[in-house]
Amino acid sequence: MTTPLPASGTLPLRHLLLGLAVVAVWGTNFVVIKYALAHLPPLALAALRFTLAAFPALLFIRRPAAGWGNLAAYGVLIGAGQFGLLFIAMTRHISPGLASLVIQIQVFFTIGMAMLLAGERVRMFQLLAMVLSLSGIGMIGWHAAMEGAAITPLGLVLILLAALAWASGNIVSRAAGRVDALGYMVWSSLFAVPPLAALSLLLEGWPAVRAGVMEASWVTWSAVLWQSVGNTLFGYGAWAWLLARYPAASVTPLALLVPVFGMGASALWLGESMPGWKIGAALLVLGGLTLNLLWPRVRGWLRQRG
Repeated sequence: MTTPLPASGTLPLRHLLLGLAVVAVWGTNFVVIKYALAHLPPLALAALRFTLAAFPALLFIRRPAAGWGNLAAYGVLIGAGQFGLLFIAMTRHISPGLASLVIQIQVFFTIGMAMLLAGERVRMFQLLAMVLSLSGIGMIGWHAAMEGAAITPLGLVLILLAALAWASGNIVSRAAGRVDALGYMVWSSLFAVPPLAALSLLLEGWPAVRAGVMEASWVTWSAVLWQSVGNTLFGYGAWAWLLARYPAASVTPLALLVPVFGMGASALWLGESMPGWKIGAALLVLGGLTLNLLWPRVRGWLRQRG
């Protein structure tokens, strides 16, 4: 028997703080990734991340009601696709702050894929939101070739491909239906490990992987654990817990703060510069994301008052 959602949909303070803690973990995680990449090759780091996300958690968390093929497809897309490409880009091609911002374009990739594959109709506010966000991405692309811009053309391409892989994973997870989100993440992580490990050995080589592991400090291993325990088990677990108790319209707007935490943490801890063009690009991207997420709610509120 499912617990009915609160009629008001308002999060009490303690649950609002829990939601803010989740998006803070997800946003600052981009800085944590940078610390882990100081010693570990990117694909090896991704393989370790998903290994620790799967084990030992899958011994205690029941497999979700999703097919093996669906779990495998999601694991490969999110593991080798999203995070593999993200970690490669973050080695030296994009700053953590910009990475946390640009990858959010996955929202519009997801909308476009849903339109093509499922015949969903794109509404005018979604098109306007897409134009706003793409304007911000265009501004970042314009500066990508400039020295000291915290992003290279290759970095922008890699992050956009990572966002596309994330969007593809969203389509696959939709096909799984309403399943336990934490269990889905844990069990799908199992399928991310083999391709990441194989690619790491093929492209990075065992000597580089071994050297990275041997040279890794406690900071590096703490960052790896944070990837798995903090970002995956706590983040997805707490988020799923909130979504099970409150309307999505009350919880999901908090996700807009992920790049805010990401850019803020990168500026504070890593000294990432925040020139005017970067702030302007962030406002355009976040403006598009906000319009896409909140306009249906605002429109409903206006109709009620009218």
